[in-house]
Amino acid sequence: MFASLLSQGRLVSHERLWLALFFALLIGLFIVLLPAPLLSLLGRSLEDRDGNFVGLANFEQYFASGALLRALGNSLLVAALSTLVVLSSAFAAAWALTRSLLPYRGWIRAALLLPILAPSLLPAISLIYLFGEQGVLKAWLGDSSIYGPLGIVLGSCFWTFPHALMILLTAMSQADARHYEAAEVLGASSWRTFFTVTLPNARYGLVSAGFVVFILVFTDFGVPKVIGGQFAMLATDVYKQVIGQQRFEMGAVVSVLLLLPALLAFMADRWVQGRQAATLTARAVPWRPKINRLRDLWAATLLLPVLVFFGAVIGMAIYASLVSYWPYNLTLSLNNYQFGRVIGDGWGSYFNSLQLAGLTMLAGTTLVFFNTWLSQRTPQPRSLVALFQLLSLLPLAVPGMTLGLGYIFFFNHPNNPLNGLYGGMTILVLCTLTHFYSVPHLNLVTAFKQLDSEFEAVGESLRASRLQILWRVSLPMSLPALLDVALYFFVNAMTTVSALVFLYGPHTNLAAISVLNLDDAGQTASAAAMAVCIMATCALAKLLHGLLGAALQRRQTIWRGA
Repeated sequence: MFASLLSQGRLVSHERLWLALFFALLIGLFIVLLPAPLLSLLGRSLEDRDGNFVGLANFEQYFASGALLRALGNSLLVAALSTLVVLSSAFAAAWALTRSLLPYRGWIRAALLLPILAPSLLPAISLIYLFGEQGVLKAWLGDSSIYGPLGIVLGSCFWTFPHALMILLTAMSQADARHYEAAEVLGASSWRTFFTVTLPNARYGLVSAGFVVFILVFTDFGVPKVIGGQFAMLATDVYKQVIGQQRFEMGAVVSVLLLLPALLAFMADRWVQGRQAATLTARAVPWRPKINRLRDLWAATLLLPVLVFFGAVIGMAIYASLVSYWPYNLTLSLNNYQFGRVIGDGWGSYFNSLQLAGLTMLAGTTLVFFNTWLSQRTPQPRSLVALFQLLSLLPLAVPGMTLGLGYIFFFNHPNNPLNGLYGGMTILVLCTLTHFYSVPHLNLVTAFKQLDSEFEAVGESLRASRLQILWRVSLPMSLPALLDVALYFFVNAMTTVSALVFLYGPHTNLAAISVLNLDDAGQTASAAAMAVCIMATCALAKLLHGLLGAALQRRQTIWRGA
């Protein structure tokens, strides 16, 4: 018996060693995918055009030109205005969905989250058809122009609204009914209850949503590129420096400057979320709204403007993609979907995006799952786990333009043995996976923490390996979260522009990039058609996700004996 226990102990020790080595190998891979490109970017910002070290001379030149203050000021202004508008409208929508008994709330929520399935270029194109020089609602703007800060703010509000809404829905769905009961007993009015109970309870969600929207707008490239006109912003300045002027060293300078405010906002958001976790209580009682017709009327009034705006933007994009020749021939046809007439590869870029999304979904879901399982469900050195947590959250603070340019400098370097990846599909998958890694990681961490740690202890007592426990317990119970992760990777790979605009090659052009190129070439209707194709594909993926999720839930309900 003693020999058997000794043999079992050796097997467990041997298994732990291999698990630690495998975890360290995956961390090394992640270092290659994120910190190494960022360091290459920083190094390039300190060199001149010929690759000679010049220190901070590039930064001094950029500061002296006055371009920094103009682009930085414009970026901060647009981000602040968009954050203010999105926070107020998303909070109103979240209140209406969680504090009322409106019918069809599920459908309304789905409609409000629909912009997350579209590329950020779609609202910019649609706004041009609505308020541009030949727009159907041009008279509404008077002497103002949609090209500039107004168009950027409206377009940014459209595609960032779902991100804020999801955070605020989570924050407001955790309301404690005891607080509202106390306010009612004390005779507080509805407005007093709102300002003393509802608003304070959602304050951390508001701050977190504000940081998220600010970062997204500040670092966005698609909307200002299409509808920004001559309004300078940091993200578009990176594109101009690299693509327009071939000044890679100055593009690196602007990318570093673009990274710093995003990094500060990310750190502030992490601090706020840490404070939020400390305020949760296990004694909270879920709050359920009571019947109140006047309140429901207010809720419908708050939701209506947002729904009308979203419907107008999406509807206009679809309509514009079907018009034969705007605004002279409004006959509906599918001519704009014949992409072979306007771009050389025709539908090739769309199928490239499908390939990218599928590969990113498979590789990303697998990598995130194994990394999170190793860090959460296996015995690992604390130093490795801490390093992995830092690397996993870092992509949240890195703008897509910064990451993409860093990949150029790192993977395209002649001394890098991986330089053969540049321009191919593999580097696009790696960049997309890295860019969107953090949210799936946090999702799976939450899923794994809900599993009882006794599973591994019981498995070891039964001489089951960690891999057996993974296959028989952890994987089946984590399938709902894995479905969410797969959808997240697929949708973002289909819609992303900024991270890949520097990396695609002649044979790896993507649908979202084609939208940008078509708009630049004046083929705005075809650009709208490609954007609609992307949105329809993501919507179909979301529908399939819902069906699989429902089937999985029924299966788990039967398995649990409920």
